[in-house]
Amino acid sequence: MSTAIALRGADAALPAAARADLARAVTQLEDLSFAARLSQLVGKPVEALKNRLPGPVQGIVDSTVRRALSAAMEAALRSDPARTPLPVESSWFHRGMAAASGAAGGALGLPGTLVELPVSTTLLLRQIAAIAAENGEDLKRPEIAAECLKVFALGGRDPRDDATESGYFAVRIALAEALKTVAGKGVAGLMLPGFLGTIAARFGGPVALKLSAQAAPIIGAAAGAAVNLAFLEHFRGVGQGHFTVRRLERTYGAATVRAAYEAIQETRDARFNA
Repeated sequence: MSTAIALRGADAALPAAARADLARAVTQLEDLSFAARLSQLVGKPVEALKNRLPGPVQGIVDSTVRRALSAAMEAALRSDPARTPLPVESSWFHRGMAAASGAAGGALGLPGTLVELPVSTTLLLRQIAAIAAENGEDLKRPEIAAECLKVFALGGRDPRDDATESGYFAVRIALAEALKTVAGKGVAGLMLPGFLGTIAARFGGPVALKLSAQAAPIIGAAAGAAVNLAFLEHFRGVGQGHFTVRRLERTYGAATVRAAYEAIQETRDARFNA
């Protein structure tokens, strides 16, 4: 099917407001990876950042990520994620907390950053959960907690990878397969190795880059707040895109939304490659 025909089909199926929401979601889900964002922020290529992480530490990133995800799941959804102790908007409160925790962790170099990771991950998950609720999701349902966790995997994709394996819908399908192993086990089931391991494997890439950027004491303190804010903004955008797509799917049907999504993405790719 040509791009023009696909777009005509999408135009007929989705009203203008829904198309605008979907186009914004495509941008949030398919644009800069966290690696690219971080490289722009600190002025170093990805490989240079990776080289700052000591070899032995690279081997423990996976277990660190798993512990951070487990701690975040246990803490983030206990109360209304949009509620804050201060009279400020939730997104700004979480930005402030993320900056503070990043600066505190970075000030102590790599050890401090490893300790800080569960804190920043919990802040991220609370913000993602608040976005899910804004888009009509019921946070009391275990499957929605799973959708919140999926954002960490979706945000770990790299647009340079093969799109057939790392595209938004390809990753969703892979995660859905992993989730089948915990069906019926409630929130506790999300902590089983199969599902959590799939999430951690993709989330580990951005985490390793974050740890690398904050690895040097003092220098890490200066960069820690900025890195954490970039980390938060990246995954917050992915969360907004993911839950926008899910909201539109509930209204217009999954097949219709996917066809429109892929048509929008195809026109974007054609424009960039022109």
